[in-house]
Amino acid sequence: MTENSKVLALKYRPQVFEDLIGQEVISETIKNSVVSDKAANAFLFTGIRGVGKTTFARIVAKALNCENGANSLCKKNFCKHCSSIVNSSHIDVLEMDAASKTGVDDVRELIEFSRYGPTTAKYKIFIIDEVHMLSKQAFNALLKTLEEPPKYLKFIFATTEVKKIPVTVISRCQRFDLSRVKSEELFNYIKMIKDKEGGKVSDEALRLIVKISEGSVRDALSLLDRGLVANQNDEELNLDKAQSIYGYFDKSYLIELLKNLFAADEKKVFEIYRKIYDSGVDPKIFLNDFLEVLYYLKNIDFLKLDGNNFSLNDQDFRNLSTISENLNSKDIILFWQFTLDTIEEINIVSNPNLSVEMFLFRLMRIKGFREKDVEANLVRKKPDSFIKETEKKITNTIIDQIKNTSQQQKIEPNINKDEVINELKIDSFENLINLCKERKEAKLKYELETNTNLVSFSEGLIEISFNENLDKNFIKSLSNKLYEWTSKRWIISLSKNQGQISKKEKNKIDEKKVFDDVKKSEAYEKVIEAFPDAELINVELKED
Repeated sequence: MTENSKVLALKYRPQVFEDLIGQEVISETIKNSVVSDKAANAFLFTGIRGVGKTTFARIVAKALNCENGANSLCKKNFCKHCSSIVNSSHIDVLEMDAASKTGVDDVRELIEFSRYGPTTAKYKIFIIDEVHMLSKQAFNALLKTLEEPPKYLKFIFATTEVKKIPVTVISRCQRFDLSRVKSEELFNYIKMIKDKEGGKVSDEALRLIVKISEGSVRDALSLLDRGLVANQNDEELNLDKAQSIYGYFDKSYLIELLKNLFAADEKKVFEIYRKIYDSGVDPKIFLNDFLEVLYYLKNIDFLKLDGNNFSLNDQDFRNLSTISENLNSKDIILFWQFTLDTIEEINIVSNPNLSVEMFLFRLMRIKGFREKDVEANLVRKKPDSFIKETEKKITNTIIDQIKNTSQQQKIEPNINKDEVINELKIDSFENLINLCKERKEAKLKYELETNTNLVSFSEGLIEISFNENLDKNFIKSLSNKLYEWTSKRWIISLSKNQGQISKKEKNKIDEKKVFDDVKKSEAYEKVIEAFPDAELINVELKED
């Protein structure tokens, strides 16, 4: 493979400590330890993807074994050790992927191999990538060797999930947390590479790449590579084309949509959203960007356009400032909660686009309510139930007369007037079950017969015990029905006493007794005598 045919992430992979961006302090620390011959027995590099963990591991391996020493580390004209390490072919530097070799047997082989000194280099080095994938037994097998390795042996671990590594292993390593690369540093870096490659990319497009990469150098280089390959007609890769390539859209559209959302301009809101959707933006990306704009809107007074934030340009910043002037922070919190709920919702909806459109429709329906009403309802209700309630109030055109939640009267069940006059009486538990059967309340009848045990029964008071299968809404449903049927409030008390056996269990016992009695009868004996293979399946009792 020629140098020019490599992807940018490999072509411009750092070869010395000075090439690493955003990790200067760590680079200086490790370099000094190697120069002073005080390098740790084991290094642990952790951080998000693409910030240089494996690259750091190889540079440390080169620094330990380079013929020129750590101060004059090979950058282009490699010595034999550096050349072999770069090509992953050095006999004394073993790179192992823990994702494919997770077992204790793999680690035992590695430990066995470590007993022999280096063949050509000064140190024998084991680089284990994604070390968190090792099994618990494999980690335990490493412990003793990690704590007291031979002088010629060094371990270098890299991981994205340091929490999965046992503390006993971490404590034996010198840990370095690699941070995300700052926006300004990453921008200058990919701009320098763009110039080296002779590509034509606008600064706005580069800033978009920086934003999407989220501080990952590898992601930024991969995105730049994609942009340069897609723009071969000697045209400049501008922001619009970059947004189309990467599936992102201009924040100004989202800010304009938000402005019309707060103004409840339904036609304009859907017009802007459909324009965003038609450009190929995924609904989930749209919702996450919506959350981001809400965050900026909430904290607009604390944001500074200092060159480190590429999510907002000057015009976007001014537009958000204008919108925030007449906006209450509680509205933003409400919008934030609805957005989070919709992100969960789109995972179960076959067409996420429809879910987003309904999300925008609901937001416009709740905008305009007095803050105290919004706050009071949110405390006791989920957002969806609040939407239904507010839409009902809009329909009745009484928005300005919404009562505070604490002032609302309890909704009483619908009561049949004839039943109130007759004052239906329920004088026993059996009577109650029969009434449920008559009124076709199958669910209540089932729970009463199967999952409840009667402790005591009197008019207005039922004391029961229950098993773990009882429906959680049983008591509420039964109370409402009892009030509806008798026009009186009943108390349903849960007891720790075992109570009577359930109706279902009683029926089983009675049925068994009937079967036993029949089997003792003369008629049954005669039938069995005539037909030895006969089996009693059912018994029907007649009054005569």
